[in-house]
Amino acid sequence: MMKSEDLKAVRAFVKQHLDGRYAELDAFEEKPSEVYERFRETGLANWWLPESLGGRGLSLEDGVELVNELAYGDAGVAFTLFISVLGTSMVELYGSEELKKRYLAPMAERGSFCATLGSERAAGSELGKIDTVVAVDGDELVVTGEKFFSTNTDFADFLLVVGRSAEDPEQSAMVLIPRDTPGIEIVKRWDVIGVRSSYTYQVSLQGCRVPAANRLAGSGLRLLEIGLNASRILIATTALGIARRIRDLCMTYAKTKPLRDGVLLDNPVFAAKLGQMEMQIDVMKSHLLRAGRDYDAVMASPDAADLWHRQGTLKSALTAKMFCGQTGWDIATVGSEMFGGLGYTHESPIGKLMRDMRYISIVEGGDDVLRDLVFSRYVIPVPRRS
Repeated sequence: MMKSEDLKAVRAFVKQHLDGRYAELDAFEEKPSEVYERFRETGLANWWLPESLGGRGLSLEDGVELVNELAYGDAGVAFTLFISVLGTSMVELYGSEELKKRYLAPMAERGSFCATLGSERAAGSELGKIDTVVAVDGDELVVTGEKFFSTNTDFADFLLVVGRSAEDPEQSAMVLIPRDTPGIEIVKRWDVIGVRSSYTYQVSLQGCRVPAANRLAGSGLRLLEIGLNASRILIATTALGIARRIRDLCMTYAKTKPLRDGVLLDNPVFAAKLGQMEMQIDVMKSHLLRAGRDYDAVMASPDAADLWHRQGTLKSALTAKMFCGQTGWDIATVGSEMFGGLGYTHESPIGKLMRDMRYISIVEGGDDVLRDLVFSRYVIPVPRRS
């Protein structure tokens, strides 16, 4: 359970290491910033890893609170710090005890990272079209393929790679590959528009050999779908942190911005827009906390792995990502307009916040992809409608 001191520690980290550094964090540094080492010092790195493996064992609902604060400081830093949950949740649920002890326990101890490699050039939203191949060679697996977008890969401890079975192309596998395995090549780091303090790569895998025991149990694509539940909720949460920052910047600006015989703060149009913004922020937070509780309820079950395998997606995770991405973009648009021409320059952080906000509706399934998923799984089946 999260303690009040934990939230205070994250707020102190944001104030000391992120506030006022928006230009630096937006500068696309070659190597991970020292802020990640500073975050390890809080004792909260990989806060979701179970206590049985040396982690803090905090819930996803707790994670919403933490990511909200981190994203208030910088969305890219927040993204880098939480995105490992996508891979670790799959190992926790479907990996052997040996894999958990060998790979998750060191992550808990060191506060290090893992990466998940799913998308390919011809398989973005349609992951069923992946060409990466997982072949069995005696007691080993050989993985070969080209992966398009993966975050934290270059400095990860290990990679979770989804590929198609060489023996049966209709079947998919999720394989854990240590980062130092021969055959892994970083093709390039993507020059992304927003969340520029994060690190997303194109990766080539050529004949990467690992023990057959490094394959997780179950269909690789199904496992990826399950893992995305936690990361989608936390990606949506970054919209909340960014929105809060935009609101506060607008309020600070309005106190001194001259308008007619007073200041912008006294203008009724401004007041109406900020009132609307606060309503949106409040609803975003309520939905995110509920999505976190929904996720935690499944994870608390003794047969969580089976429940997830039957369920796949979590409805509130999908709707949280869609709603927060769309609402956050609305808030960013209104916020930038408050600053007039200044809002369209690099002189104000509002431009960076707009670019950061845009990623929420793009990564891990664009809105049209998620709309289709919600329709097919939660509208067509009448009992699953809200």
